[in-house]
Amino acid sequence: MIRFNIPPVVGSELSYIKEAITNGRLSGDNQFTQKCHQWFEEKLPCKKALLTTSCTHALEMAALLLDIKEGDEVIMPSYTFVSTANAFVLRGARIIFVDIRPDTMNIDENLIEEAITAKTKVIVPVHYAGVACEMDTIMEIATRYNLFVVEDAAQGMMSNYKGKALGTIGHLGTFSFHETKNYTSAGEGGLLIINDDRFIERAEIIREKGTNRSAFFRGMIDKYSWVDLGSSYLMNDISAAYLWGQLVNADIINNDRLNIWKNYYKNLTLLEKNGFIDLPIIPEDSKHNGHMFYIKVKDLGTRTQLIQYLKENQISAVFHYVPLHSTEAGRKYGKFYGNDVYTTQDSERLLRLPIYYNMKIDIKKITGIINDFYSK
Repeated sequence: MIRFNIPPVVGSELSYIKEAITNGRLSGDNQFTQKCHQWFEEKLPCKKALLTTSCTHALEMAALLLDIKEGDEVIMPSYTFVSTANAFVLRGARIIFVDIRPDTMNIDENLIEEAITAKTKVIVPVHYAGVACEMDTIMEIATRYNLFVVEDAAQGMMSNYKGKALGTIGHLGTFSFHETKNYTSAGEGGLLIINDDRFIERAEIIREKGTNRSAFFRGMIDKYSWVDLGSSYLMNDISAAYLWGQLVNADIINNDRLNIWKNYYKNLTLLEKNGFIDLPIIPEDSKHNGHMFYIKVKDLGTRTQLIQYLKENQISAVFHYVPLHSTEAGRKYGKFYGNDVYTTQDSERLLRLPIYYNMKIDIKKITGIINDFYSK
């Protein structure tokens, strides 16, 4: 069976994990956590990088930092993972979903302004498949209405928009190191990056259970205490060591995934020309990271048949999100503003194909079976 995903392993991870164990410093913010923080702050770059236990927790930290309260409204696409919404709902916010663009599956930036009310506090663009949202327009709207922008860049490490790394354009950015992502920290993990100086000190406090422990370890105070809301959001140093083994090889992983992505595209172009499928569109201003390769088929029925045909031929392919506004919790905690022109329709057409680092499989085999499906 050709698996849909295999977590990336470069080969140096175990040596770094062994070093962390030998040093006897396994909790958060130790040697490898600091190495990762420095890498992100230089590579992206950003004002501050803070590893977390998941992207979900990074988003929850963002909601705390922005003082989201009961009755606030947060604008985002419905086509996203539940954590994007949950982080703000937990603080009492109401989610305002708007439609997506069919070309990128990202939030339609031209629909955001109409959805803004006096209660709106945050816009959350989600960079689907590591392809950038139209951030210039989103930031202009946010500035004009005095709103915050939190970039959900869970899939966007090593991608950029007009030369700027995803996650570094809004006030805050979040990333995922889940095992399905391009880079992982031993299965789970996340990152909050801060691009606005106002949030740095409080972010450290929230991440350290609401204490000023980070300032204490830097020698800025003689003892630490409970000073604010918070929780235990620190990634342990063994997970950071695993992640470090991949960050030092980040370009190798990125180039490998991009080559796989390009091979898929080349081998499926004829099907698109013949009108059977639609291939991903990468806007001119966006540089993606090969995180995901998907095709769009005619409709839900065709997708179901193709998934089954691939399964019969030992290939695992999957669909993606069920639009949040159509779910029980989505209806309870949010509402869809305007018309659902593309969100549901295109989510039912989208099919993700296997893609992972060091994929020792001839892409022609997978694309050949897809071509066979349509030839029948």
